[in-house]
Amino acid sequence: MELKLNRHEHDRFRKKAAARNACILLIITALLLLCFMISMNTGYSKLSPLDTLRTLFGGGSDKEALILFQLRLPRIIIAILVGAGLALSGCIIQGVARNPLADPGLLGINAGAGLGVVVFILFFGGQSVFAAFTLPLYAMLGAGAAAVLIYVLSYKRQEGIAPIRLILIGLAVQAGITAVMLLLVIKLDDTQFTFVANWQAGNMWGANWRFVLALLPWLAVLFPYVLSQARGLDVLSLGDATAGGLGARVERQRRSLLAAAVALAATCVAISGSISFVGLIAPHLARRLVGPVHRILLPACALAGGVLVLLADTIARGILQSLEVPTGIMVAIIGAPYFMYLLARSKS
Repeated sequence: MELKLNRHEHDRFRKKAAARNACILLIITALLLLCFMISMNTGYSKLSPLDTLRTLFGGGSDKEALILFQLRLPRIIIAILVGAGLALSGCIIQGVARNPLADPGLLGINAGAGLGVVVFILFFGGQSVFAAFTLPLYAMLGAGAAAVLIYVLSYKRQEGIAPIRLILIGLAVQAGITAVMLLLVIKLDDTQFTFVANWQAGNMWGANWRFVLALLPWLAVLFPYVLSQARGLDVLSLGDATAGGLGARVERQRRSLLAAAVALAATCVAISGSISFVGLIAPHLARRLVGPVHRILLPACALAGGVLVLLADTIARGILQSLEVPTGIMVAIIGAPYFMYLLARSKS
């Protein structure tokens, strides 16, 4: 009788938690839609909400259609996709490394992608018609090389990946890659240097439909794969010994998930520029809202990352309309205090 009551209580608690998480996901989705509507009405050229709605349904002027469909909507969609991709990348890395401070930007993966971008600009320039489609490949190669180096240096057969060692080695690799990038930047001409400087500031340089089409295929493949690995992330977060005892192929699963995280981060920063802290902040916020179960945590991370980058980009476009602030700088302004808060809390 007592066992039946306990099982009944457990089922009721589980249903209540599922309803609560579904409600939280709906709230974050509604917040994303609200940011979407606000962003469509934000910019140097004013469009009222009624003008925006009329233009969306084909009733606006040619100027309004140009502003909305060619300038703002591609940028908004890229901001949402980039935020979701970076957040998922950070969530995977935190789960695999069992380190709440892990992030593709802090670990040097974004720096590796940046090195790939600089190499591409050095040899091919940044204004090529095919840059949108080839740049992610170079960014992925650079990020992959950095990730392999960090993984090899961080991993020990008997201990696995130690969280503190991962952070320290990631910071060291990031510093080395940054030094190499500075040496290469010296060889760039003025146009190439300006392009790289804007990219490093996270200036959302690829804000047109060509870049949306270049980003979508990667994310259309990677998003479903990552979501399908939610149970594997739950197991890996328990530790190598426990995961192995439960029958998981620890090394194989870890490498495939890290490869997906690197690909997500590289393709996103190749299009949007170097944007840090999204992969750190979004998983932390989502984990506080919906808990550590990745089946719910991953969608919540994607939505929270989309909200964060879109909100930062909207503020960047609206705060100084005569001088646009790069989105990456605005994300850093939001993310740096939160990162220091996490560091202070981890010491206590």
